[in-house]
Amino acid sequence: MSPFWSDLVASLTPYVPGEQPRLANLVKLNTNENPYPPSPRALEALRDEIGEGLRLYPDPEASRLKAAIATYCQVAPRQVFVGNGSDEVLAHTFLGLLKHDAPLLFPDISYSFYPVYCGLYGIDGRNVPLNEQFEIRVDDYLNAPSCGAIIFPNPNAPTGRLLPLTEIERLLEGKPDVVVVVDEAYIDFGGKSAIALVNRYPNLLVVQTLSKSRSLAGLRVGFAVGHAALIEALERVKNSFNSYPLDRLAIAGAVAAIEDTAHFETTRQAVIHSREQLMRDMAALGFTVLPSAANFIFARHPNHDAGDLAAALRARNIIVRHFRQPRIEQYLRITIGSDAQCAALVMALQEILGG
Repeated sequence: MSPFWSDLVASLTPYVPGEQPRLANLVKLNTNENPYPPSPRALEALRDEIGEGLRLYPDPEASRLKAAIATYCQVAPRQVFVGNGSDEVLAHTFLGLLKHDAPLLFPDISYSFYPVYCGLYGIDGRNVPLNEQFEIRVDDYLNAPSCGAIIFPNPNAPTGRLLPLTEIERLLEGKPDVVVVVDEAYIDFGGKSAIALVNRYPNLLVVQTLSKSRSLAGLRVGFAVGHAALIEALERVKNSFNSYPLDRLAIAGAVAAIEDTAHFETTRQAVIHSREQLMRDMAALGFTVLPSAANFIFARHPNHDAGDLAAALRARNIIVRHFRQPRIEQYLRITIGSDAQCAALVMALQEILGG
């Protein structure tokens, strides 16, 4: 701590991202990256953009990208906001739409950036417990005595469980006077997007990313879709913070990735197929595996400590995510890798459990 720090900085507990180790022959299954390369069209667009164009500022409105997303999502461009990864989109959302006198509600087991943003922006965040099956219960939000806004991932992270659109719609109808943000980082791996509801519910904002299902985690592109009035709030915050959050490479690559629906569908289905096989293999090893609609699974073994399993896997150059927090300390979150990576994981677990 420095005497030059502000009181705010001293009070913050920053988000801790997943480990990015630099080890040879590593099977990296801890940060939910896509095991398949980005669209070839996206890579070509990046190559075409390099050169003379980089001396020029990017379009501050990212109009091409907004248009591509709007076409894909079947909304108007004025209903689209883009940012430097979905984390930046969420940060602007917290400040522009979720900061109210009444508390912000989100699940007790969820994306750990939510309480970090609450601390950064002085928002009263309140946890709403998941049920014993780690599911979001809409009635808990509907019956909350005080609520200024609601946010949750769908599928939830790190559990992978999906809330059906019918339940999201029930929440929107029951809370028409508060903003409801659905964070859909993993929706493409098994769910139906709530974007289908945005034109019917002016209080709904849906946030997505190109990091997961489009293999562009290194490019940092996220977006939000909602009523134009909600998007205007985000634009006002963004233009008071950084007019150029997306560079020319990010815009070019993202547009091409959005437009290459064939590559997206092929790789998405490959991940889903591998997930279902890995769930079967883990169950055969005695693991309890939660239903997952994401590109990861959440699993525990009744006879083996999760921390010990994670350490034993690490000793074999396989990295998974272990959260040392109440209720889930005995679970491992495991990214769906390539078939070869999943096979290496299963083989290592067979060796560990057999030993």
